[in-house]
Amino acid sequence: MARQITSGQDLQDDHVGVRRRQWSRELPDVNTVGMAILGRARWITLKVRPPIEAVFAEYGLDTGEFDVLATLLRSGPPYRLRPTELFQQLMITSGGLTPRLARLEKAGLVERPPSESDGRSLPVQLTPLGRNQAEAAFRADMALEADLLTCLDEHEKEDLGRLLAKLAVALDP
Repeated sequence: MARQITSGQDLQDDHVGVRRRQWSRELPDVNTVGMAILGRARWITLKVRPPIEAVFAEYGLDTGEFDVLATLLRSGPPYRLRPTELFQQLMITSGGLTPRLARLEKAGLVERPPSESDGRSLPVQLTPLGRNQAEAAFRADMALEADLLTCLDEHEKEDLGRLLAKLAVALDP
């Protein structure tokens, strides 16, 4: 769980704030606002990664495997996608997808039924066990992530989400 922050001074004493003050002494003409935002975003990502990965591990999954199952689950019934659709949505290569699919198929979480329309490609489909596993892992992950954000009130969460979305859209080619 995130700790509650009680004073504005605490906000300037994080590792990025310290570095920005150091840089402002050494190179006062350099604007470090990018560090204030992107440096903190990177630090947050690194900090929350281990507990999120631990949630997936409780379900016998690594992050990449969970991403495959989650992509299939959120695609809706029949929870089936062509491999090309999967690797494009996951933003990985087909070579990166193949070992994930092999592990998930071996675990009984996905299956590769024949395609009704394309004999050259076997679609990837969640099994009932895979659907249950993906849903349970997703629910646990969202509970953890909500817990990690308890230091922010609802208005702050909405503002931060909106601002990050604005930045993400601007950076998306």
